[in-house]
Amino acid sequence: MDNQKLIYFLNQLLSNYFVMYVKLHRYHWFVQGRHFFQLHQTFEDMYKQFASELDEIAERILMIEGKPLAVMSKFLKEATLEEATADDKENEMIAQLLNDYRQLIKEIRETGVPVALEQQDEPTADLLINLQKQLEKYCWMLRAYQAYE
Repeated sequence: MDNQKLIYFLNQLLSNYFVMYVKLHRYHWFVQGRHFFQLHQTFEDMYKQFASELDEIAERILMIEGKPLAVMSKFLKEATLEEATADDKENEMIAQLLNDYRQLIKEIRETGVPVALEQQDEPTADLLINLQKQLEKYCWMLRAYQAYE
């Protein structure tokens, strides 16, 4: 089974998750404003979840006989997401996270899951669907937060 296309996608996803992990740390550290306590905790919860999912993605790459990327320069080169650019204002942070989560969902739905199913790799498809589900939950929560403003 030639699974190089799937390994490539998973490494790109792993790279995106590392970018998100660092971005969420930045937001956790620098958030200011009247929702500081709520967002400080929310961003911490999110980066902890991403840390766990990073490990799952990397281990899945190993399970399908690939080699996960493991250096920052390669993560930045392969990622489709950009590093944090929000100016530490909570509305900018939320908007940027929503855009990033939507992009990840789109990439998983349109590329990752179809490639996994093409390879008849149900465990990888299941992992990707579960990641998509978590990202969709974050989108819902962030949209609900925006409605509060």
